[in-house]
Amino acid sequence: MITIAILVCCTYAMAQEKSSPYSVLKPTKVDAVKWTGGFWGERFGIFSGTSVQSMWKTWQSEEGKGFNNFLVASGEKKGKHHGPPFHDGDMYKWVESVAAVYAITKDPELDQIMDRFIGCVVKSQREDGYIHTPVIIAELNRRLEQQVEDQDNTVIGTATGTKNDNAFANRLNFETYNLGHLITAGIMHKRATGKTTLFNAAVKAGDFLYNFCKRAPEELAGNAICPSHYMAVAELYRETGDAKYLELLKQFIDIRGMVENGTDDNQDRIPFREQYNAMGHAVRANYLYAGVADLYLEDGEAQLMKNLNSIWNDIVTRKMYINGACGALYDGTSPDGTDYKPDNIQKVHQSYGRPYQLPQSTAHNETCANIGNMLFNWRMLEATGNGKYADIMENCYYNSILSGISLDGTKYFYTNPLRMSDELPYTLRWPKERKEYISCFCCPPNTLRTLCETQNYAYAIGENVIYVNLYGENTLTAMIDKKNELLVSQHTDYPWDGTVRLEIQKVKKNTPLTIKMRIPAWADKYGITVNGQPSQAKAENGYVSIEGRWKKGDVIQLSMPMTTKLIEANPLVEEARGQVAVQRGPIVYCVESNDLNGLDIDNIAIPVDARFTPVEVNIAGSRMMALEGEVVNRAESSWQGQLYREVGKQKNRVKIRLIPYYAWGNRGKSEMTIWVPAVY
Repeated sequence: MITIAILVCCTYAMAQEKSSPYSVLKPTKVDAVKWTGGFWGERFGIFSGTSVQSMWKTWQSEEGKGFNNFLVASGEKKGKHHGPPFHDGDMYKWVESVAAVYAITKDPELDQIMDRFIGCVVKSQREDGYIHTPVIIAELNRRLEQQVEDQDNTVIGTATGTKNDNAFANRLNFETYNLGHLITAGIMHKRATGKTTLFNAAVKAGDFLYNFCKRAPEELAGNAICPSHYMAVAELYRETGDAKYLELLKQFIDIRGMVENGTDDNQDRIPFREQYNAMGHAVRANYLYAGVADLYLEDGEAQLMKNLNSIWNDIVTRKMYINGACGALYDGTSPDGTDYKPDNIQKVHQSYGRPYQLPQSTAHNETCANIGNMLFNWRMLEATGNGKYADIMENCYYNSILSGISLDGTKYFYTNPLRMSDELPYTLRWPKERKEYISCFCCPPNTLRTLCETQNYAYAIGENVIYVNLYGENTLTAMIDKKNELLVSQHTDYPWDGTVRLEIQKVKKNTPLTIKMRIPAWADKYGITVNGQPSQAKAENGYVSIEGRWKKGDVIQLSMPMTTKLIEANPLVEEARGQVAVQRGPIVYCVESNDLNGLDIDNIAIPVDARFTPVEVNIAGSRMMALEGEVVNRAESSWQGQLYREVGKQKNRVKIRLIPYYAWGNRGKSEMTIWVPAVY
């Protein structure tokens, strides 16, 4: 049995000064929730004790070199820029994860690491707030070049005159993306440490964007690639209360309609308020939707919610994978806004496809897109208090964000396919195994910061209401009001067991409070007792509301029987027709070749009446529940050199093991599939 202690307060997240007027619920402070054991305690121990340090080493390595760019840009050393232009933003995401960990652990070593990096950031930033190390380094080298009377015109560092040398010379330099992550990291660092060094740089960056938008709105609109700066300025507005940042956020959405030759890939072919379906690059899309939801939380524009509701329904009912992943296509063409003439068809990449277009082996499902899906749903939960959004958040966390990092916390996936086959006769763009460093390194630090901040989504606060969104063992410390502290302990083995027990350990006697326990979509049945007596409270909008006047020693117990289910897809999802997936509780399972004792993964089929038994296992030092059951081995011969043939007759029953999808690929190179042919 596992223990959680919770302290809850009715204040905004992360010591936020300004509440959002159109939010139904509000997040908790960055230091309020601490994992103390169980599933998330184990994972947080890896992220905080191994992952953030491992990535710091990567940034200093010959391969990563992200920190070297800041050393050069700050003038601490001479050199040139290395790596992609979005490495700045990736380092900001990493330092955000360090700050999130520091908020919990107060590890002085992490504080020193952050100070070292932040010092370079501050020295690299221009007075006007602009910072982009490729440009800053080029500017420094041009000044150095002018000081060198060298007859052969040798250039020190980056050559002058290239398209990457000047600010906003190329929209694929990701400058606004980088600035957005700087702002978000600065806010997190301030809330975690109380220091304002990085926050001051964040404010300068926000002011630069504000002034740039006033001066050249069309140019800024054209540079909104993976618009992290939408969410960032919303949070900057909440942190500072300065209305100009809310004005800027509104402008960000409005000026999207000013882009000439916009594309569906970047969601700027038509103004946002005319968009009702998810389209294009899935990371860019989901970041946009999260940013628009932030704007709704602040100004309540009904049209924006109309767009968001329609887009959300399009994603969840037609374009999202079973594990919450988004972005079916590596590359493709947009069917929208064209007359299907060859010269009018637009290219899309890493993108949403058409409705029900959900391939498995070639699914892109970039981890950043899955994170964006979670961020979008969190904001929709804030706006509505509807548990269906928390269901998607939970699905993403367990099944398409955790899968992006190895169990030892040092290696990462960029994509998250639903099937991996050694016999696929072509090479896809990204590695089939997790790597410490990926040439496009955006996903690893994004994965890390999101997982280091999971606790900040576990609970939320309404008016005299506590929302329990994600179950796990932790402590939450805060105040109901200035003089009333609430401490609750929770006991659960979630996600492996569906029993959750809350005990109030400290509160003023007869404190009126409603505790809302989320009933996940997977739970067919549930029961609740209060101090051992059955409660007749019913779920509404995904939560059971338990009202009372509470005192020390009161106990709430939620019981949700956790059974194994076979899941089928809508028949319009052609690549999953005649197949089933296996889910138990919130966890999506897969078959991995390591557990097949030499059997061909393509020969495995699952009877629709199959029964699976949970079995505790340990993979790479991590405890989890596997599933064991009897399935069909079709024992077919190789398909080499054949495209079609008569259905085989051979088959026999075998016992196999399935593991959580997030855990695949941690035992060496392997084949894997979520969807398996069904036997009726």
